[in-house]
Amino acid sequence: MRTKKTFLIILNWNQGEMTLRCLESVMKALEAGSGNEKREIVVVDNRSNDDSIKKINEFRKLKNLKEKSANSLTIKLIENKENLGYAEGNNIGIKYALENGADYICLLNNDTRVSPNFLTELIKAAESDEKIGVVGGKIYFEKGYEFHKERYKPADRGKVIWYAGGIIDWKNVYAKHRGVDEVDDGRYETEIETEYVNGCLMLVKKEVFEKAGLLDKKYFAYFEETDFCQKALKSGYKLFYTPKSIIWHLNAASSGSGSNLHDYFLTRNRLLFGIRWAPLRSKIALVRESLTMIIKGRKWQKIGVRDFYLGKFGKGSWNNQK
Repeated sequence: MRTKKTFLIILNWNQGEMTLRCLESVMKALEAGSGNEKREIVVVDNRSNDDSIKKINEFRKLKNLKEKSANSLTIKLIENKENLGYAEGNNIGIKYALENGADYICLLNNDTRVSPNFLTELIKAAESDEKIGVVGGKIYFEKGYEFHKERYKPADRGKVIWYAGGIIDWKNVYAKHRGVDEVDDGRYETEIETEYVNGCLMLVKKEVFEKAGLLDKKYFAYFEETDFCQKALKSGYKLFYTPKSIIWHLNAASSGSGSNLHDYFLTRNRLLFGIRWAPLRSKIALVRESLTMIIKGRKWQKIGVRDFYLGKFGKGSWNNQK
């Protein structure tokens, strides 16, 4: 039986130190795996203008990785010529993986820390049913990065849930996390089908990309994984949550929750997602809400609405980020 090959894709943009911490965590977890497993880490750099490339290359040399060995754990660095955003940046890594014999492709945010068996458990879940196409795990807030730090006892830090499966509120067109802000008390220990898998940790079978396509680069950042999950469902695959795969997330480390960037991309992309996938009544309500936002919204919310109606996608008017 052919040994299956898994590619782990990590996107970096001006966060060399954070990406190195993530790589250290991932390497520690994956190096404990079986020697006949075929795994490759693909770091995609989105045209960083700091010393990320230098640091990542030094890390690779320090680990003395043998990239030509079929069974070794290797790191590949891809340098994009411009900042392509989350969606297309990851697509570059996905295309590389598919071209090089991937059976599974796992997207992992660089602002994460992983448990030793995080990848193994995702693959186990995927292999339990041929119709399971996309799998996510349980994601905790990293200690000190909770939304409401004052709520939790010191002993609870690191056990506050960020994601334990996804729910889409189709009436209001919002993607929600099950269990968010709750201290884990065991309620989310059942493996279940879910309405969407968060892109912070997402394992995808190669067949899903072949049938559903890649992430839609129109989104640039935010809602692209929610859109992709809808395409996977439409292609006949199940979305799945397994609590046995665990990671910790430094929430919104790249952009800052509530930032101008959030205002722009979440506003514009929610409209794009909703008009594409939501029921008719929700689409009508979304259009009405957007017209009100044009008048009463914050600056970058207004720009986001405007760009949606003008068809300015991808990076759109967000030209502050070089």
